[in-house]
Amino acid sequence: MHRRSLLAGLAAGLCLPSVLRAQSAWPDRPIRLIVPWPPGGSTDTIARIFQPRLAALLGQPVVIDNRGGASGSIGAIEAARAPADGSTWLFQYDNEATNQTLLRLPYRTLEAFAPVSLVASGPLALVAHQSTPWRSFQDVVAAAKAQPDTVSYASSGIGGLAHVATTLLQQQGGFSLVHVPYRGGGPALTDAIAGQVPLFMSNVVIISQHIRAGTLRPLGVTTGAPTRHVPGVAPFAAQGFPGFDAPTWWAFLGRAGTPEPVMRRMQEALAQALADPEVRGKIEEQGADVRATGAEEARQFLAGEIGRWGQVIRANNIRADS
Repeated sequence: MHRRSLLAGLAAGLCLPSVLRAQSAWPDRPIRLIVPWPPGGSTDTIARIFQPRLAALLGQPVVIDNRGGASGSIGAIEAARAPADGSTWLFQYDNEATNQTLLRLPYRTLEAFAPVSLVASGPLALVAHQSTPWRSFQDVVAAAKAQPDTVSYASSGIGGLAHVATTLLQQQGGFSLVHVPYRGGGPALTDAIAGQVPLFMSNVVIISQHIRAGTLRPLGVTTGAPTRHVPGVAPFAAQGFPGFDAPTWWAFLGRAGTPEPVMRRMQEALAQALADPEVRGKIEEQGADVRATGAEEARQFLAGEIGRWGQVIRANNIRADS
C-alpha cells in the first residue's frame, strides 16, 4: 500500500512542473494568430483592432499570419494541424460554418478546435456601384427576372455566408443572379468600388466607408431588423422576404486539447481586450457589434450555424465550383 502511494506521489510530482509551466510560463514566446483571409478584408481588419491590446495583456507579441485561400479553409487546415500548446490560434469568419458542408476537409470544426469566444457579429449588406441604375433591391429583382443570369454580384468566396444567403434570397424570390466569387473581401471590394462588378454582398466592416462616401449604394441588409450600421436601409425581411435573417460573425478559436490554464488565460485576456472602450469603439465604428461571449456559448453558436447553413447548401445543391 505504501509503495502504491509513493508511486502515485511521484507521478503527481512529475505532472506538476508541466501544469505550473502552463499556468505561469505561458506565453513565453510570440503568439501566432492565423487569419485565413488576405489583408484588407473584415477578418483581418477586426483582428488588427484587438491585436495590440491582446498582446499587451498577454505580455507577448501577437503575430497575425494571413493565410488566405479556398474560402478560408487553407488557413483553418493549418491551424487544425498546429500543436495544442497555445502557440497558434485561429480568428475565423462565418465561412467556417458553411465550409463544413461545402468542402471535404481533413477536420471537423468542433473536434479540431476549442472555441474561445464569438468576437463580433453584424449585418451583411447588398450594395450597388453608384453607376448602376438600381435604387432599390426590388429594382435588382426586376432586372434579374427580366433577363435571368445577366446581373452579377461579388462575394468573398464560394460557399461563404454572403454567397449562401444570396442563394437563399434567389430561391425565395424566384430570380437568378450570376455569382462572382473572390479570394476574400479585400479583392472583391477593390473591383466593387471600381465598378468592375455591379453588386457586392458583403459584411459592412469593409464597405461602410464606401457607403458613406456614396461610391456604394446599400439596397438591403441581412439582419432580421434594421441595423444602426446601415441607417435607413430596410432588411430583406421587410422587402418581401419575411423571416430572412443571416448575420455575419467572427470567432476566436484555439486547438482542441490546449491545456485548460492556457485556454482560460486567453479567454480572460481576449474578454479584457474586447471590453476596452477604444477597441470596442473601433470595431463598432467598422459596422459590427462586439459579442465577447464565453466559450460554451460560442460552441453552441457554431454548432447551430453549421447545421442551419448546411441544410441550405444541401437544399440548393451549392458546390465548391458553383
